[in-house]
Amino acid sequence: MNLNEPRHRASTASSFLALSCVGLFVSAAPAIAQSVDQASSDDGQSRKLGGMVVTDTAIDEQGYKVDKPDSPKYTAPLVDTPRSITVIPASVIKDTASASLTEALRTVPGITLGAGEGGNPLGDRPFIRGFDSQASTYLDGVRDLGAQSREIFAIEQIEVVKGSDSTTGGRGGAGGSLNLVSKTPKADRFIAASGSVGNADYKRATIDINQPLSDFVGVRLNAMWHDQDVAGRDDIWSKRWGVAPSLTLGLNGPTRLTFSYYHLHTSELPDSGIPYLYTNGNAPAGVTETGPARDFTTIGGREISVPRGAYYGLKSRDFRKTDVDNFTIRAEHDFGGVTLRNTSRYGRSTQGYVWTQPDDQQGNVYGTDAANPATAGGYVWRRTNTRNGYAEGLINQTDLFGTFNTGGIKHSFAASVEFSTEKTAYGSYVSNAATGAPIATGSTLTPRCSVEMIARYNCTTVDAPNASDPWVSYASDTSGVLATIEKSLPKTRTIGETTTKAVSLFDTITITDALLINLGGRYDHYETKLSPGLAVDSTDNRSWISRKDDLWTYQAGLVFKPASNGSIYVSTSTAATPPGSFLGQGSESNGLTAGRSEVLASLDDLKVEKTRSYEIGTKWDLFGDSLALTLAAFRTTTKNARATAENGLVTFIGERRIKGIEFGFNGNITPEWNVFGGYTYMDSRIVDAGYTATTVGGVTLYAPAASTGRQFPNTPKHSLTAFTNYKITPAFTVGGGAIYMSKVYGGYSDTRTIQNNAVVITKSLARMVPSYWRFDANASYSFNDAVSLQVNVNNVFNKRYYDKAYAAHYANQAAGRTAIATLNIKY
Repeated sequence: MNLNEPRHRASTASSFLALSCVGLFVSAAPAIAQSVDQASSDDGQSRKLGGMVVTDTAIDEQGYKVDKPDSPKYTAPLVDTPRSITVIPASVIKDTASASLTEALRTVPGITLGAGEGGNPLGDRPFIRGFDSQASTYLDGVRDLGAQSREIFAIEQIEVVKGSDSTTGGRGGAGGSLNLVSKTPKADRFIAASGSVGNADYKRATIDINQPLSDFVGVRLNAMWHDQDVAGRDDIWSKRWGVAPSLTLGLNGPTRLTFSYYHLHTSELPDSGIPYLYTNGNAPAGVTETGPARDFTTIGGREISVPRGAYYGLKSRDFRKTDVDNFTIRAEHDFGGVTLRNTSRYGRSTQGYVWTQPDDQQGNVYGTDAANPATAGGYVWRRTNTRNGYAEGLINQTDLFGTFNTGGIKHSFAASVEFSTEKTAYGSYVSNAATGAPIATGSTLTPRCSVEMIARYNCTTVDAPNASDPWVSYASDTSGVLATIEKSLPKTRTIGETTTKAVSLFDTITITDALLINLGGRYDHYETKLSPGLAVDSTDNRSWISRKDDLWTYQAGLVFKPASNGSIYVSTSTAATPPGSFLGQGSESNGLTAGRSEVLASLDDLKVEKTRSYEIGTKWDLFGDSLALTLAAFRTTTKNARATAENGLVTFIGERRIKGIEFGFNGNITPEWNVFGGYTYMDSRIVDAGYTATTVGGVTLYAPAASTGRQFPNTPKHSLTAFTNYKITPAFTVGGGAIYMSKVYGGYSDTRTIQNNAVVITKSLARMVPSYWRFDANASYSFNDAVSLQVNVNNVFNKRYYDKAYAAHYANQAAGRTAIATLNIKY
């Protein structure tokens, strides 16, 4: 049964690769000293307004420097905000040809992208300073819950907050959070359209129409269509379209009412990744780490070279489709120094997929027994992960913000009241909804890759997989009866619901021009309940597990300003992750039910995980406030992470700690030279991961878990990004970028036995992806104020690298060289 939309893929000529010579990275630039004189003068040809360069021929949409986040909860400019915040402006998104949130986030150091699997839904999974932030994403300051792959055609800028951040957004945010700022009607009329083509059958079109109908009414329409394969990967494709209209009443007045709607539809053949080479059971003596399978000799002696494009999924079975709909109403009134704003949103996202995960730790890749052809290595088991479900939420948030003075002391404040209700439901795809039988892939058989399972295409070769294999869905692994793939019955779905009532208050207090105090506090009353899915043959009514938590979080900072354009600060902030906070839309480390290998005696045993961050740093705006430099040292600790105690019961004894240094830069070194990026060093340690049970001969003993003392998964020690553009002439610009990521671990495991009444570790294995450098290049030429051509070549040297590491099964191989030519038209 083919669940994909019909699709014909034609081979694209490689002519676009020739465009790479146009966008070669320019490493040399004029001396800064010469350019500073230009930056500080107004010679009639150009002048600088903050981070934006204005010329006689064109006005940039936005510079690389943003002075203040969109959210009113940040009550001071970035230079005076005592924590690390990186804002990705529209100009960086455009210059790097980023078409998704994932692509845009690669420009920010300290963010790693995690991979999904059956228990963790597919979608954006950014790790900020080592913590999963999949469920800590906000749209215009309001939580955007559902797991999804976010587009950015209707996004003005992306705000990345680093460090514990429950105070501004609520539950979660242990390592930080993301806020996406939508495009809404403006006072100026313009039309901006773009069309892109590239290798790997890349095609994209966007349009942005902003039309003030009068001084009172303004409308804006953003729309996007996207279709592409993935360079260097076989068979995989992705297509999507979206539309985002908005209407503002009171466009130029003190009272404004904005209505907006956002819809995104995606359809794709999802990448199944590359399996790791070894497992605990077959790793040779002395091997303690394993990466993705590439060039190796199996245990049976066969030489294997995994091709770059190897795709282990099945075109006739695998698919992923999502739909996102958001309706937003925002009303605001300026009283003169104080603004009252109310935002109401109803959002709903749906997702369904059947997706192949290669190998699943079965030892088929390297092999387990050289004497048996079925276990001598060289095969990949095509395990299926499936999901179908939805997430929806109704949120109302009222903000009051502005400035006032008390006895000569200035206050810049923001107060917020929030009410929300959220609901999710998710199930799976099965071979027969009436029986609930899983899709037959050999999961009930050992070994997985037997002669029969190879004949049924439930296994394929590591080095020559065929996505067009004539796989057929059977009722079970041993049945010859055909079965359709269906959604599981509604009664089998897991349902989660939450309601939140919250109040928060923020204030930046200016004691003197040189001394500021930043304070913030938040209270959440959080109620959540969960109904696990029932068995297909169950006649029971649904049961519910419920819990209430009161969450108190805060932030505080002291800012010293030795000059008006700089600051030195110290700060602290906290985060709270209550049980059930992810609602099944992310990696639920603190769920309402017991997880794998856990025993939960009572709901009363559950607690709120609490994380605290400390930071000391300095920020400076240089060259007439056109270039921002930041330097910070930080430390984040979770003292009561959920873990398993020595008796096997759930307890809160876990400890995670990360510390590091971060340097950032963004803006203009000269009117012609833009830069954006930074470097992050992260020293992470899982201090205590609890205990793991070992049972031998009926005797069970507990010993520290395999990850205790190890580096955080998805957390490189070193990460660097650097992007730059240089305007050679008023019409011609060249630039490029570099990304470095050191080794990233996906997870840890070991094998154990009991000797002399003690647990003995016989073998340990870490899954990881190696470090990499990636280089990008771009160039653009403006024919006039209305028409320009932009060329981007991402991964210029066609580096074969891996950008996501899963805990145990596979790693994601990144796209190869991708050349994109974009024609931009604005009026």
